[in-house]
Amino acid sequence: MGKFLQEILTVFFGGWLGLIYSGPEVGNYGGIFGALRQIFGVDKYIEIFTAYSGKLNSGQWVGAAFIMLIIVLVLAAVIWVAIYFGTRFFRRLLGSKVVNQDLIDEINNLKREIIKTTREKDRILGMKVAYQGYDILEGEAGEDTSTAKKEGESRFYKLTEVDLIYSVEDYKPREYNNDITLEEICDRFRNYAANNPDRPWRKLYYEPKIIRLFFASLATTRLIILQGISGTGKTSLPECIGHFLFNPTTIASVQPSWRDRTEIFGYFNEFTKRFNETEVLRSMYDATYSESVYLTVLDEMNIARVEYYFAEMLSILEMPSREQWVVDLVPSGWPSDPEHVKKGRFRLPENMWFVGTANNDDSTFAISDKVYDRGMPININSKATPFDAPLTEGINLSYKHLEELFATAQRDHKVSDENLQKFEDMDNYVIEHFRLAFGNRIVKQLREFVPVYVACGGSEIDGLDYVLCNKILRKFESLNLSYIRDEVDDYIQYLNDNFGEENMTECKDYLKRLKKLF
Repeated sequence: MGKFLQEILTVFFGGWLGLIYSGPEVGNYGGIFGALRQIFGVDKYIEIFTAYSGKLNSGQWVGAAFIMLIIVLVLAAVIWVAIYFGTRFFRRLLGSKVVNQDLIDEINNLKREIIKTTREKDRILGMKVAYQGYDILEGEAGEDTSTAKKEGESRFYKLTEVDLIYSVEDYKPREYNNDITLEEICDRFRNYAANNPDRPWRKLYYEPKIIRLFFASLATTRLIILQGISGTGKTSLPECIGHFLFNPTTIASVQPSWRDRTEIFGYFNEFTKRFNETEVLRSMYDATYSESVYLTVLDEMNIARVEYYFAEMLSILEMPSREQWVVDLVPSGWPSDPEHVKKGRFRLPENMWFVGTANNDDSTFAISDKVYDRGMPININSKATPFDAPLTEGINLSYKHLEELFATAQRDHKVSDENLQKFEDMDNYVIEHFRLAFGNRIVKQLREFVPVYVACGGSEIDGLDYVLCNKILRKFESLNLSYIRDEVDDYIQYLNDNFGEENMTECKDYLKRLKKLF
């Protein structure tokens, strides 16, 4: 009986071991299928029973039958469990496929509804725009009507309007005063701001130096930055100059959301097929028809990051040739485009300057070195003393005559070789002691700014003082001044030794203020 049970259990459990290990040496057939064949192989069990049929008594047969019953029940339980869990798995698998298909169908239905809703929105917007005067047809469902336009109608409404103004037969160009000098312009404007027939309700007083700095900056760069405390006339200065030149200044109020060039030029609306022009672009386009001086104010320019929305302008206006002052407004040209927009490109006018006003407080961004280096900062931190001025009228000033005055001043009032050498030596001094360098751009601006400042009635040393303070020393703010306090004192002494104690006062005052902060 013991040997019979041993063989029966060897076959049964040997098959299970083969199923677990799946080894080819386990079981009679080897591998998983051999193990299953061994577990459920009835012929093997019958063979064992036949071999021991004559060797077992009745009691032993009862025990053998009981063991076989247990084995059969175990095998039946295994088969039932396999069938149960297999059925659940396939049901779940088929169910997930059904659910996934339902989700796909629902997504497709939602997409169709979105398309219908968008189509309806476009139809409503088309009717709204048509009501406002645009020619956009209503069309049938699914019909693209966004390109429907009147024949010959321009997509640049404001610019085409400018074309019409200058195309009338009775248009007469201005007559400009080409005899006035730079110093006369500065003196005349100062009196005009204080007492003029055009705006008698408002009297503005400016120090002569501020006016000289402004016109000298016009000769140096296309971007002027007026900065200082509120209420000192930063915005009113360029605005008043526009009235003085009988060409009102364009005021663009910068918003915190300004992030790219579309805030300056506008953008092309793909739906209406029209270009939404800004007033700045319209003013630029108007300037291409005229020789007058045009000013555009970027009011509160640092309430957004200047290097974001004005980056392209900074790069273009740095180009050495004005032929390169070109921007792409639209990808391609249309026959109905304005006269001065060729193949979607517009060349910036030579007679427009940009004036940014900046306040330094918690609501504004710091203006980066990139902007400061390309522009010319003018600090207005105080109000001028009122004075009695004669009633003064404005003038018609051509930008060509103004640039001729700039060129004449730069030829007749060149910076002296002595001061240029001192400036070069100072560059080496600053590099050695402060790890800062002037750069070629600042030297170029120095050669352009100082002569015009002299022609406006200032002195060469004061012009040098202003450029050094506002283009070079300003960079000291980025240094850790707590480590260079002694160097600042030495630098003040260096200025005294090379320029005299009575000169370079603006630089010295600035350095002293910086030192007090630490």
